[in-house]
Amino acid sequence: MPYLQLSAPCTEALQPRLERALEDVGALAVTLQDAHLDAADEQAIFEPGVGEVPLWDEMTLTALFDADTDALLLLAALEAFDPELDWSKARFEKVEDQDWERAWLDTFQPMRFGARTWIVPWNHDLPAEADTPDAAIVRLDPGLAFGSGTHPTTALCLRWLDELATAGDLRGKAVLDFGCGSGILALVALKLGAARAVGVDNDPQAIIATRDNAQRNGVAIDAHLPQEEPAATYPVVVANILASALDALAETLAARTAPGGRIAMSGILAGQEDELLQRFAPWFDALRATREDDWMRIDGVRNATAVAG
Repeated sequence: MPYLQLSAPCTEALQPRLERALEDVGALAVTLQDAHLDAADEQAIFEPGVGEVPLWDEMTLTALFDADTDALLLLAALEAFDPELDWSKARFEKVEDQDWERAWLDTFQPMRFGARTWIVPWNHDLPAEADTPDAAIVRLDPGLAFGSGTHPTTALCLRWLDELATAGDLRGKAVLDFGCGSGILALVALKLGAARAVGVDNDPQAIIATRDNAQRNGVAIDAHLPQEEPAATYPVVVANILASALDALAETLAARTAPGGRIAMSGILAGQEDELLQRFAPWFDALRATREDDWMRIDGVRNATAVAG
């Protein structure tokens, strides 16, 4: 089934108004892409922070409409909905439908993180190197939620979990995956020996994807929206969200980490780590920052004296 596709430049400030206008005139789907990166580059996509949507300063906004939609009438309707918006740079083209899941699976190959951790597409053959008794294998189908391991922020957290397991600091423990997306971090933690995993995400589709991926891997993840999250502390916490969300949720994350517990945080661009190191210093000791490409991970140990909140 073909579609009419509208593409237009967009800023963070105007995004809500543009998206409301498109939805009002009948858009079937609206997506956002970092304007500075190629549309096929996954570096442009990362897991949304709890309570917010990932936005860039400059974006390309894309909307799909029924194939028989008249582009000129559509522009007129958009201008009538919000006359202050500028649609002069909008581009239209006919696009054919495709099997998006098949296209994703064709590009997603098995990946290894650390000593034991493997992320493998659910219908892909297991690599020979992963066919060992101690391999932690996660069969993944992200579906509509982000988090396949290919983005550096996720990779940094996966390697941290693998290191934690190698050091004997994960087996038998409860793990909180804050901003769980596809559930990939919680899944890996369980496969590496964690006793229990809880996932939290603001996106209902992420909750569905996390539960589906858990079932596919023969484990259970207790996944919640933020307002439904039970108050508890955990010896291991991972939060692969955005730097702004980490800053806003510092007290919450500190309160969720048990005294002596370990935390890893990513979704941090290089240059943002110093402020976050200072932000979390009242609650965490041995804080360190690790870099991969343009992204950072911060990890540390919850001290026993500071009280969050």
